[in-house]
Amino acid sequence: MNAMQFLISTLFDLFLMVVLLRFWLQWAKADFYNPMSQFVVKATSFAVKPLRKIIPGFGGLDLASLLLAFIVAVAKVSTLVLVSHYIWNTPYVFMDAFITTIFEIFNLVFWILIIRAILSWVSQGYNPIEAVFHQLTEPMLKPIRKFLPPMGGLDLSVLILIIAIQFLQILLSGFLIPSYIFY
Repeated sequence: MNAMQFLISTLFDLFLMVVLLRFWLQWAKADFYNPMSQFVVKATSFAVKPLRKIIPGFGGLDLASLLLAFIVAVAKVSTLVLVSHYIWNTPYVFMDAFITTIFEIFNLVFWILIIRAILSWVSQGYNPIEAVFHQLTEPMLKPIRKFLPPMGGLDLSVLILIIAIQFLQILLSGFLIPSYIFY
């Protein structure tokens, strides 16, 4: 992968993470007035607001954010295909965009868990970012804690979830390798 492909992937992936984070924040009913939530909303509002006129929310889910995430993934795959001088093939681009979105969801959860674990070691008192990350990840960690006995003050549920996410990524990558690599 050359430098241009790396730069394109990184920029699109960062924005895709912010868009997916917006969906996750709303789905988890995280504190809207938290500075982190406000940053995510302001960074994505320019694109989500017009889409909301076309696709309203349903059952508490922000479908406009999900559509935007897919559009960003299509733009990423299309740009990479064109930069790599491959042939743009609509079914493959849309399939790869779907796969990209799924893998970016795993990456987002992974990094939020890592940051949450590091913040739990170093933060003193109230930290707004840690509070939002707690709201986002606690529904996933609570079931693990039911089966995992207390380990003398160590919370191993984060480690178990990270291992599970990595396992799923590796398992799915065997089936869902982006096809623009093979053009």
